Amino acid sequence: MNDPRTEPTIDAAGLTRALAEAGPARFFLALAGEPGVASRLIELVPGHEVTFGRSRGATVSVDHEQVSRLHTRVRRDGDRITVEDLDSRNGTRVNGARITELTELAPGDELAIGPITAVVGRSSRLRRTLLVADGEAFEDRLAAELDRAVRYHRPVAVAMARVEGDDAIVDRLAAAVRRMDLVAEFGGDELALLLPERARDEAVGELERLVAAVDAAGGVATFGVAIAPADGITVDAVVGLARAALRAAGPGQVAASPPAVAVLSDGDVLVVDPAMTRLFDMLTRIAATPMTVLVYGETGVGKELVAETVHRRSSRREHPLIKLNCASLPEALLESELFGHERGAFTGAERRKLGFFEAATGGSLFLDEIGEMPPPLQAKLLRVLERKVVTRVGGTAEIAVDVRVIAATNRDLEAEVRDGRFREDLFFRIAGFTVVVPPLRDRPTEIVPLAERFAARFATELGRPTPRLSDDARAALLSHDWPGNVRELKNAIDRALVLCSGAAITAADLPDKVGDARRRAGVAVGAGGVSVRDQLADVERAAIVAALEACGGNQTHAARQLGLSRRALIYKLERHGLKALPASAGGPGPGADQRRPSGGGS
Repeated sequence: MNDPRTEPTIDAAGLTRALAEAGPARFFLALAGEPGVASRLIELVPGHEVTFGRSRGATVSVDHEQVSRLHTRVRRDGDRITVEDLDSRNGTRVNGARITELTELAPGDELAIGPITAVVGRSSRLRRTLLVADGEAFEDRLAAELDRAVRYHRPVAVAMARVEGDDAIVDRLAAAVRRMDLVAEFGGDELALLLPERARDEAVGELERLVAAVDAAGGVATFGVAIAPADGITVDAVVGLARAALRAAGPGQVAASPPAVAVLSDGDVLVVDPAMTRLFDMLTRIAATPMTVLVYGETGVGKELVAETVHRRSSRREHPLIKLNCASLPEALLESELFGHERGAFTGAERRKLGFFEAATGGSLFLDEIGEMPPPLQAKLLRVLERKVVTRVGGTAEIAVDVRVIAATNRDLEAEVRDGRFREDLFFRIAGFTVVVPPLRDRPTEIVPLAERFAARFATELGRPTPRLSDDARAALLSHDWPGNVRELKNAIDRALVLCSGAAITAADLPDKVGDARRRAGVAVGAGGVSVRDQLADVERAAIVAALEACGGNQTHAARQLGLSRRALIYKLERHGLKALPASAGGPGPGADQRRPSGGGS
């Protein structure tokens, strides 16, 4: 029987025929085996039999020491399916019990023939189970593909789907994808598709072909797709974006998550992470209003660049953007810088000086670290914001100003208000719109692109070729927490560029604390360390062993006790190395030695 996965594309006519043929009288054997033994699906045709054995003449030829030359026969007569052991040396088991005579089978019964497990299925449901993986297998594979995508800068597409129609449609979809692709059930009525080496346009085109084929067969398929590493590098991030795109898609459509666009402001701002993309989209809408903006974020996170973006996307962009750090000056000088002063207002005031508010008229004023502003100045600032007039230090005239204020802080201003260190009325006045810039550790997809940008810029300044980032340097950059955020990253790359002597920046060229982060990450799963994932796997393995022992090795009953489908249990048995022959009554259970008895076939 040909492997259906060799079919490169969906044929609409073939899909229509498959739907027409699918009916309640179809029976299958879904085969699975040890690693290296191919999984396959065999239809049981009325009046015909399927044989298992080492002989090339057997329907299913299994070259294994535990399988006899002719081992087992399965036959269908009408809706009656029977199995017969052909005097094999190691026997045939049905639901864990060795059979000695012709035995009738029902859908869901499980046969064990050497390394082969065969499950009887009715209609197309178990065919879908064979071709369609479960959610856990999908997440494991996706995690590996994401690691490869980040390491080698290769795309991988993740699509979430809703398919309306017979199960045969899903089977055909799964059979149509490439061998490297994966289709999985992902909870509810959703399917997940993993398409390595598919960029955004390629993935959309492939999914549109699937939509057309399903439509020709009388079904409806709807897809939402996201691309890693451009849209994200974690399972949750990429699947979440694909799900969001699916929700936005109409029936029978393909919707892609918005491309990770590079939003540039004088070449300084690079937006890759989905959270930052959403933030800068919101800044565009905010920029069109005259309201004040309060920007929260840790030191070095890029609050000043956010302010520049708001200004340059507003109608004030033809006028100046004036910047002032409120923590850099003592109170007297800060007041003079903000509001200006008249000649002779204080010692050294030899001439009239325009303040930042006057200088920024028609434009924007960025007040960084506004949480550090002394309380007396807070009251004067509030007056300016409410009345839109300033009075210079040492003067009496009120001067009208038209300025948009953008403030930034790394303090919790609401807590400062509660503690009496910041005026509540001023807080409400400057927080017309509040935006939060996430720290760099929460947007890891931007770490490497930013590092490459800084390396290119600094190399240009030094008049030398731009070095690439080695694999160990990338790994070290992604392992570090970056408490200093983008500013710390820039300094680390500038330092590395000075130290590197070849065509690549290596981990050895980075600051010690960055390399130490990489080494600490390795310790968690190194010698003597046990990861949380490994501990959870041990717990799951123990639960499966206990359930199988309690059920006498009957996988059907054990799966029911564990709240799993039989196919999911089979998958987990293989994953945990428990895929032994089911124990017969009174025989050794899965908790005993898992090695199979040796013995050749007759």
